[in-house]
Amino acid sequence: MKREIIITDDGSTTIRIPDWDENYHSTHGAIQEAKHVFIKNGLDLFQNQDSISILEIGFGTGLNAFITFLETLNKEKVNYVGVEAYPISAEEIVQMNYVSELDAEKYQKIFDKMHACDWENQQTITQNFLLTKRKQFFQDIEDKNQFDLIYFDAFGFPLQPELWSEVIFKKMYDALLPKGTLVTYACRSSIKNAMLSVGFSIEKLPGAPGKREMLRATKNV
Repeated sequence: MKREIIITDDGSTTIRIPDWDENYHSTHGAIQEAKHVFIKNGLDLFQNQDSISILEIGFGTGLNAFITFLETLNKEKVNYVGVEAYPISAEEIVQMNYVSELDAEKYQKIFDKMHACDWENQQTITQNFLLTKRKQFFQDIEDKNQFDLIYFDAFGFPLQPELWSEVIFKKMYDALLPKGTLVTYACRSSIKNAMLSVGFSIEKLPGAPGKREMLRATKNV
């Protein structure tokens, strides 16, 4: 299936799938969206912890993992697990401009290492940042009480509604530690209801530019 690199409104790149009319990130700004949804409304809740475990649903271009690395430098230790069924190619990786757009040229080797390291095995990116990339369908996730935070960054509901179902959110609920948090860019009634049905409490929050609202869910045990 054809994929193309496009520039979003904040100058950062993303991947577009023309046949699906779908993008990996918001066209209003890939970096802007990641920082708003996953950092400001997710990671920042845990800034007083010494360590944090994160599950990302949709590792994709590695943007969320790289920004998380930058945000946690000299702060908490991070155990990061990224799940991706269809990894992007090496040719696509080198076209991502996140390092320069984030003024993080000194960490270019870190971004490269995140993509070059083996799948399925935990890798030491730095002493304080451990990364495990799993090539896995979301339906096959079976983690139990493992994560403080989930970045839920799957393709949108109109394209893959099965990824926004009670079945998937039950897996997310089970994967979180007690009082764990899930954040996602999406906010529609069917998604909210699926989350509520498996036990999450829900907050509607202001969305990233281009979206009115987003959702944050908390495990109620």
